[in-house]
Amino acid sequence: MVLIKLDPTARPDTGDDDKMAAYESAVLHRDLRFQPMRLKKTEGNYSILEDGRRIFEASGGAAVSCLGGGNKRVAEAVATQTLEVSYCPTIFYTTEVQEQLCRWLVESTNGVMSRAYIINSGSEAMEAALKLARQYFLELKPPQPKRVRFISRRQSYHGTTLGALAVGGHKYRRENFEPMLMSNVSHVSPCFEYRGKASGESDETYVARLAKELDDEFQRIGPETVCAFVAEPVVGAALGCVPSVNGYFKAALEVCRKHGALLILDEVMCGMGRTGTLHAWEQEGIVPDIQTIGKGLGGGYQAVAGVLASRHVIAAIEKGTSAFVHGHTYQGFPPGCAAALEVQKIIQEGDILRNVRELGAVLARRLKENLGGHPHVGDIRGRGFFWGIEFVADKQSATPFPPQNQVAMKICEMGLGEEYSICVYPGAGTVDGQRGDHIIVAPAYTVTADDIEWIVTTLTRLVGDYFAGYQSE
Repeated sequence: MVLIKLDPTARPDTGDDDKMAAYESAVLHRDLRFQPMRLKKTEGNYSILEDGRRIFEASGGAAVSCLGGGNKRVAEAVATQTLEVSYCPTIFYTTEVQEQLCRWLVESTNGVMSRAYIINSGSEAMEAALKLARQYFLELKPPQPKRVRFISRRQSYHGTTLGALAVGGHKYRRENFEPMLMSNVSHVSPCFEYRGKASGESDETYVARLAKELDDEFQRIGPETVCAFVAEPVVGAALGCVPSVNGYFKAALEVCRKHGALLILDEVMCGMGRTGTLHAWEQEGIVPDIQTIGKGLGGGYQAVAGVLASRHVIAAIEKGTSAFVHGHTYQGFPPGCAAALEVQKIIQEGDILRNVRELGAVLARRLKENLGGHPHVGDIRGRGFFWGIEFVADKQSATPFPPQNQVAMKICEMGLGEEYSICVYPGAGTVDGQRGDHIIVAPAYTVTADDIEWIVTTLTRLVGDYFAGYQSE
């Protein structure tokens, strides 16, 4: 964990309840053996700690912060909306801000998506997407009630709630809860060029092999039982910013169409501009049937996420019962909608995605120039401002480090030290859900060329220093 380890011997044993309360947090933190560093303020690209240290956010948390911290325009939009309508019970009402945000999102797809559904997290978005896919087949005339299954990919992550976790394929995240997870999900290989593509194999042959595997899985479980194939256009936390090879998603969509299933694309982490286009699927030459969005939608100013549904999915429901059998107390939450709408307006008005594309190319080039030759850097991959660096024990064989060594986490923890003052996002299980280490570099869309150079230079020094010490242990 990127935290401060607690020292049990340091606990005040004076009987002073106030001192004990100050030491023992009431928060159920991610790891109870550690106390997170206290964040006092965010300002642009920096997180400022209580002790005054300034840490450069080179990953925006989990690729969340797209405008950096302290944007007054977004904060004022949220405050204004909170004073006007702070909460909306959507069973009775809608709000102008929700209508505007959903219209903006639909129009951002050039009208290929028909409706948007606003909730509060990526996990909620995936749960809604799965239920929407199932209901679509029940609303068809004639209905197809046998369609209850989903196909996803190994080493994927689609959320932490039980339905979303079942669709994900990450061993470590699943293992404690495996007996509770849906049994109607199966998994196929990811499109992972570095580890999945055979030596000398062309992109076309690799795509054909993966498409056949997907088609075979449809046939194995019964194509008439499958609701949808679920995938991330650029795999985020589970693999470390892995894009597909050219033609993969066209081939996957063809398999789905062949068997009458839907394609759900999870863009919670890689979407809303992170890879250089507002929607990551724009770079694949396809359109999904259902899409999930999150993180960069509100840029961390509010907890907000969403689902976009295509015209034919919505048409089936409109012609059927007309009611999506799903709902949340805080769906369409007005302050969340206000934050998301203002963030997206700022990005659009400033043509900020051009910066992502142009400096994303610089970030890619400089990372590869500075770190590509390091003996423990196996691969550097990504798009836009979404880049992963995978670490290996042996470069030639791509052998991963033992998982107990926690290489990625320790690099990130070391980076938070005053000597580096940089925060990047750690990932583990890259190879098989348990073995493998990577870090994610995902800066705010507004960074400058100087910022990019500082990130690369600092990461180069950090990685070099870490492995110098690792080899001497």
